[in-house]
Amino acid sequence: MTFLESRPESRPPKPPTPVSRMLRLCLHALLLGLLGLASARALADAAPGAGAVVAVCLLMALVYAAGVRTPAVHRSPRAGALWLAALGAAWAGLLVVSPDGLWIAFPLYFLQLHLLPLRWGLPAVAVTAGAAIGGFLAHSKAVTPGAFLGPLLGGAVAVATVLGYQALYRESERRRELIEELITTRAELAAAERDAGVLAERERLAREIHDTLAQGLSSIQLLLRAAERTLPADAPAGPHIARAREAAQENLAEARRFVRALTPPDLEHGSLAAALERLCGSAPGPRVRFSLSGPARPTPLPTPYEVALLRIAQSALANVVRHAGAGRAEITLTFMDASVTLDIVDDGKGFEPSSAPAGAGGFGLPAMRSRAESLGGIFTVESAPGQGTAVAVTLPLPLPVEARS
Repeated sequence: MTFLESRPESRPPKPPTPVSRMLRLCLHALLLGLLGLASARALADAAPGAGAVVAVCLLMALVYAAGVRTPAVHRSPRAGALWLAALGAAWAGLLVVSPDGLWIAFPLYFLQLHLLPLRWGLPAVAVTAGAAIGGFLAHSKAVTPGAFLGPLLGGAVAVATVLGYQALYRESERRRELIEELITTRAELAAAERDAGVLAERERLAREIHDTLAQGLSSIQLLLRAAERTLPADAPAGPHIARAREAAQENLAEARRFVRALTPPDLEHGSLAAALERLCGSAPGPRVRFSLSGPARPTPLPTPYEVALLRIAQSALANVVRHAGAGRAEITLTFMDASVTLDIVDDGKGFEPSSAPAGAGGFGLPAMRSRAESLGGIFTVESAPGQGTAVAVTLPLPLPVEARS
């Protein structure tokens, strides 16, 4: 804990800064110097109670040193209060035997404000100032303005100094926390951008492999099958064509394995329907229900189709959570013979589609429309202010290899 800062009971103490170390050394030097001055003056004046003054000053110095060397005093308000009580008792004895004990009140002000909560520190300062005034008046036998002004001004300066330092310290802490939060946010944003870039590149590669390499191999296989059918059974080229078709089939399977390996994490451990159901279950805000309709497909959708539908669902649901103010939403995946349809409907406040902003971060309507149209699909938005929103995307399904052959 640094000198003069308020005691943060809910946080662990922080290592002292160079400034706080210097302030502590100045406080130690001030108190011990004043005790030494009181002892020296008593011995120089050869006062009758000089021995008692030296003994009390030594006792107070020992009590002070013991508290400084005890870690519990700086960590526990109770231990700090007990140490201040012992120090105050020794100081009261010094006030009894020497008028110079008045000046010890000034470092005591800082100790009380440092170790005690403010609601107890201010009364302690007031009591200390009263004791200093009383001790000085008892020794001087005369009432002078200086007897009151010195302790009171010293107490006021100590309170103003400590409160000002605490305000500056709190402001510094707020700025430090803001800077740390900004650095953390920038790091998280950079990580999110990297992850988004990786996912986008994976999707792009999967789409490219599916649309070029896989489709080319599939076409080669169809052509070889057609050529094989036109040749006589005993033609010399027959075995070569069969081996070429098998090689094309193997390479097509390998290309499809590459596409599956580049599938987004949301689709790695299940079907598109399962991924959409998990998306609905994890959505914050409105209640989101998922439903699946249509005949079951014997084979899963091509990866680019699943990726596009999942991303559109994520984008549309993100808009519902952020902007719609909806109480309920529903995502429906419908399989038909030649197409697949995804509907996202909510009962939110709606909007005018013609004046909708483009959006950012891939969550805008143009980004969803682009995904759908890249696969030859149709993207529609129906909404009006106060009437909710319905987003629909329909993708035509590619014919299986057997049907095209």
